[in-house]
Amino acid sequence: MRLNSLWAKLKKPRTFAFLATLVASLLVIPVLPASIQAATSKATIQFVAPDWVAAHAKDANLSVLDVRTAPLEYIAGHLPSAVNIADSNFRGPNGVLPVQYWDNTKLADTFSKAGVSNRSKVLVYSSGNDVLGATMVAYLLERSGVKEIAVLDGGYAGYKNANQPVTKEFLRYSPGKFVLKDDPSIRVNLSQVQNLIGKPGVVFIDPRPPELFRGEKDIWIRNGHIPGAKNIPWPTFTEANNAQESLKNPHKLKSLSEIRALLAERGIKPSDDIVVSCSTGREATLQYVVLKHLLGYPKVRVYEGSWTEYSTTDLPVATGPEKTLTSTTN
Repeated sequence: MRLNSLWAKLKKPRTFAFLATLVASLLVIPVLPASIQAATSKATIQFVAPDWVAAHAKDANLSVLDVRTAPLEYIAGHLPSAVNIADSNFRGPNGVLPVQYWDNTKLADTFSKAGVSNRSKVLVYSSGNDVLGATMVAYLLERSGVKEIAVLDGGYAGYKNANQPVTKEFLRYSPGKFVLKDDPSIRVNLSQVQNLIGKPGVVFIDPRPPELFRGEKDIWIRNGHIPGAKNIPWPTFTEANNAQESLKNPHKLKSLSEIRALLAERGIKPSDDIVVSCSTGREATLQYVVLKHLLGYPKVRVYEGSWTEYSTTDLPVATGPEKTLTSTTN
């Protein structure tokens, strides 16, 4: 009798529909491979003071990458335990364009040769204007699945001026075992850029020098900028133009309060969908790191092809000073 009563209830249309929906939902819940789940987990990039290095010197999982491009600078002195791998090692021709990021296989091999493994926490530094190389490598580490990344605020010069220990000794190490876990969510491609131009809430930031933004120098196939982009040259985020000569250092960030004020003045809000696009995808990484990781803006991405790629297309190009672009909804 109990079975007959239960069957009668299940035959009711409302009860049957509920059970059918429940079963269907269970069948379509995706089970992602562990590698994909790891690739979508959040990474952190921080700017750290010189004394941070000594405080973490005994961390066996800390890899220190000196990405200065002149090898004699590294040989003349570097941070203890630092491995020199110039930031230029991470880019090259892709068969169509110059200075593009290497494919994932080569990136993984490059990091491995520098001693980075999937367990590594990584500190990156450079010097002077090559802070862009440091943030570029930090961005690529995040893109490749590394979870904890730091950039040395002030770079090598700031570290040395803080009387922190340096060495000429070369680190003896074994190559790391690095399996790259790609995170495509932090970048956009050309097709996505095309669809984002003029969309409500989308802001393109262009950190190039004003004369390049305005198209006044004949460098690329076509010169100018993405329509509607805002020109915020990357040095404005740093102490590159500090009035006190002793404090000038493009590898050292301004205070976050100063940077927030600059962004607010330019009408850039945390709620914006921000794409940073520069000349070759390198300059963009400084503002990407600051906006996303230091200021906590939730949606910031890099257009890696940047003007090197965009200038070769037939997509619209703007020249001259910034102009507000009328938003489109389709």
